[in-house]
Amino acid sequence: MKVIAGVDEVGRGSLIGPVYASAVILKKSINPKLLKDSKLLSKKEREYLCTYIKKNSTWSIGKASVKEIEKLNILQASLLAMKRAIKKLKKKPTHVLIDGNKTPELKNYNLKSVIKGDKKVPSISAASVIAKVSRDKFITTLSKKNKGYDWDKNFGYGTKHHLKALKKLGITKHHRILLATSNKNDLILDPFLGSGTTATVAKKLGRNYFGIEKEKNYFKAAEQRLKTTKPLEDDLLDTLKN
Repeated sequence: MKVIAGVDEVGRGSLIGPVYASAVILKKSINPKLLKDSKLLSKKEREYLCTYIKKNSTWSIGKASVKEIEKLNILQASLLAMKRAIKKLKKKPTHVLIDGNKTPELKNYNLKSVIKGDKKVPSISAASVIAKVSRDKFITTLSKKNKGYDWDKNFGYGTKHHLKALKKLGITKHHRILLATSNKNDLILDPFLGSGTTATVAKKLGRNYFGIEKEKNYFKAAEQRLKTTKPLEDDLLDTLKN
């Protein structure tokens, strides 16, 4: 019997916090016509649909933290979150359909990427809704403790207000300062999408990098995080391999 799971992530383009992924196996009781890509729904519609999906599916959430994003890079961290979501499902799927053009490395699973799958495949649409609602709730909680950035409205994305607040208030521990791999000479800077961090940090420490304009406000914080970035822990490497 074919058991299909749909997988999608949210938060790749955000400047803050973890990236979330959800895996969903729909039950026969669900009405697939109600399922849409989360980006096409209002906040109220997403929350209502999320409750409905959870009642009519087997679902799970996977995450990758800011530290993991910084160590792996955002693409690999997104794939790690997807992998964790898939492995957390209480029922093992025979087929896993993943939004986008990449799939995580996962032994003994039949994985297939689907470009624009969140608009084509009901189970991926459902996963996009659960991932979005779950992450939004978490970021809203962070917003209450970090006033001035409007995270409860922009959810960490690079809006004009958020970037203005960054220059005025500085970065927090939740901001993604850098995206680094386990290779000490390999680094990708620019989680602020051109508005923060600096290629000068990478150059000073002898790293490979994609350069952007220099912003002194983030220099010290980025440099410090670079210095404390360590090779990947064995348990994380094992998670990536299996």
